[in-house]
Amino acid sequence: MSTEARNVVLVHGGFVDGSGWKGVYDRLTADGYSVTVVQNPTLSLDGDVAATESILDAQDGPTVLVGHSYGGAVISQAGNHENVSALVYIAAFAPDKGESVSTLIADPPPGAPVPPILPPRDGFLFLDREQFAAAFAADLPADEARFLADSQVPWGVAALEGTVSRPAWRARPSFYLVATDDRMIPPPAQRAMAERAGATVTETGGSHALYVSKPGEVTALIQRAAAGTGA
Repeated sequence: MSTEARNVVLVHGGFVDGSGWKGVYDRLTADGYSVTVVQNPTLSLDGDVAATESILDAQDGPTVLVGHSYGGAVISQAGNHENVSALVYIAAFAPDKGESVSTLIADPPPGAPVPPILPPRDGFLFLDREQFAAAFAADLPADEARFLADSQVPWGVAALEGTVSRPAWRARPSFYLVATDDRMIPPPAQRAMAERAGATVTETGGSHALYVSKPGEVTALIQRAAAGTGA
């Protein structure tokens, strides 16, 4: 009996919404996958996990759970759901037990680029609009990067501080796509998290927004995860 997953759930990260997944969504649905994009509010980790679990409840079989950036923290907790057969991290955080995004970014390596995150405003974070393209989306056309900068979703400080209690990557097959030109999460940090998670690692040249700029490579990794699940 085939154990290939035919369901995919996509979880976006901070500062953006789920629309950035459209290129990946289009490719997966064209190949016959059932795909759902979680519009996680990014107000708190618990809230985003609950939003993701609600979508997972509706799946009718094995499901590949995919997270970009902060979305990796969400899937690390929500991925314990019984319908999840594999995890895919796209330039994403992969916290261990008791870790949060805040703890993972607290001690950046020497010389690492510093994301242009503005001081909190009413409990929410934004990226500097003028530096957004270079930091987040350097490989996107200028007009697309500007749209992302101008349509930012407020990222709650509470979401960054939410801790993972049971990292799903300890119990689920994991796959990780490293963005080698990332200026938001340093590539060495991505590799370290992927190695710790025992993930199958793929690397590609791309910015933090490679889920938008390179949907074909992201889709290929998701399909590998779908085909490789089960006993």
